[in-house]
Amino acid sequence: MKKTITLSAALVAVLVIGISLGRWWPVAGEGTAASASGEREVLYYKAPMDPNYRADKPGKSPMGMDLVPVYADEVAGDDPSVVKISPTVVNNLGVRSAAVESGVLSRRIETVGYVGYDEDSLHQINTRVDGWIEKLSIKSTGDPVKRGQVLFELYSPTLVNAQEEYLAALKSSNTALHQASRERLAALGVTASEIRRLDKERTAKQRIRIYAQTDGVVAHLGVREGVYITPSTEVLSIANLDEVWVMAEVFERQSAWVRHGQRAEIELDYLPGQRWQGTVDYVYPELDQKTRTLKVRVRFDNEADVLRPNMFARVTIFGTETPAVVHIPKEALIPGGAVNRVVVALEEGKFRAQPVEIGIESGDRIEILSGLTAADRVVTSGQFLIDSESNIDTALARMDEGMADDTPMIAMTSVMVAAVVTDIDTAAQKVTLQHEAIPEWEWPAMTMSFDVAKMDLFESIDAGQSVHATIEKHGDDHYLVVDIQAAMDTDAEREASPLDEAPASHEGHTMEPEQ
Repeated sequence: MKKTITLSAALVAVLVIGISLGRWWPVAGEGTAASASGEREVLYYKAPMDPNYRADKPGKSPMGMDLVPVYADEVAGDDPSVVKISPTVVNNLGVRSAAVESGVLSRRIETVGYVGYDEDSLHQINTRVDGWIEKLSIKSTGDPVKRGQVLFELYSPTLVNAQEEYLAALKSSNTALHQASRERLAALGVTASEIRRLDKERTAKQRIRIYAQTDGVVAHLGVREGVYITPSTEVLSIANLDEVWVMAEVFERQSAWVRHGQRAEIELDYLPGQRWQGTVDYVYPELDQKTRTLKVRVRFDNEADVLRPNMFARVTIFGTETPAVVHIPKEALIPGGAVNRVVVALEEGKFRAQPVEIGIESGDRIEILSGLTAADRVVTSGQFLIDSESNIDTALARMDEGMADDTPMIAMTSVMVAAVVTDIDTAAQKVTLQHEAIPEWEWPAMTMSFDVAKMDLFESIDAGQSVHATIEKHGDDHYLVVDIQAAMDTDAEREASPLDEAPASHEGHTMEPEQ
């Protein structure tokens, strides 16, 4: 009976070995092409713990593990940056894509600004003598005025005395005194027409009229009737609205695009659909320290008087054009702190995260310096949902549990194993473990460095300590320690531990199988 059981066990062992050899050992010619019987074509062999290590025939990896075959029909799914989504999920996510284009981009600046007076046309009214304002004809800011209109009358004892002196000089035969008196009146602001009246009527006026020198509106009124003024008093100012300024602010990154004389246009909220054409009149020499923007002055004609000071305006400044460049819709870009990326739409419902280097922004387009070609398509709607659980390293792994059954998913399992801590690197958040064999992953006992999920786990362990570590497998080549518990540190356990004969630990991410 015992011989029968032994013979049966031997047959089972031989059968298992035969199946394993049949699974891992390639058939003749399998490394170059599929056989006529339809067997899967092996492209190459890779190390299970290091996918960058490849060989053209079976064997052992530098870590002592059997190489794994990579078949031709698995190449598309072997790229961890590619994910396949079923058409139903694509429709539910509202995924839309657009073609990458190649062509010129205008260095167009879109910003905001405020309408203001053309300060070149401002006319400030001041007096050259002190006195009192009488009969003020301008009552409020914004009143329209015409050239030659009387603004106010001024009573000034200084002007009355100057008129009396001039009349006395007229009666004398002293030509020099007459000329000096006339020049003094002109220096005090008396007009030539008023001096001619003195020559004719030979009577001094108590109040002198002040006239407007230009058409416009009152931009500032600083006095009221009856107020006492001096030459330093800002009485009023008059502005012409035939032309206006729009003060716009340009971001620092776009400040090199704007030049004097460039074409510009504005839109106003209260007149939607209408645009006014103007030119850049002046670029101010320095940036605002608080807003980090450059102030730009744009001049516009305003003969219809529809542009009014302090109105809010959307400003577009048209710069020069770039050479032919690759560009995409700005909405397709997923900005990142270190790396910007897009989601590239491939064939058959496949998507890939692609790092890109960006250039200038022009309206709703953005230049791509590297990472894309004009033959690509990028996702413009739904890309953030696709990218929500990914980054450049994992690149769209573990996408949507409800996708089609034939969509490959990256497996993740965990095991608990007895080990000894041989090295701790808190700066790199790594721990080196001399662990037992792991049958679930077909690992022999070895020494290996692992990433640690949380810094808190370092608080309960020390170098040389026996522990029970829980290790999670993410993908094909990433292993993470998610929990470490101190083992029972007894003499009996140490005597029974299979780690007593394990080799010394090694630096870095190396492994060595038990001898």
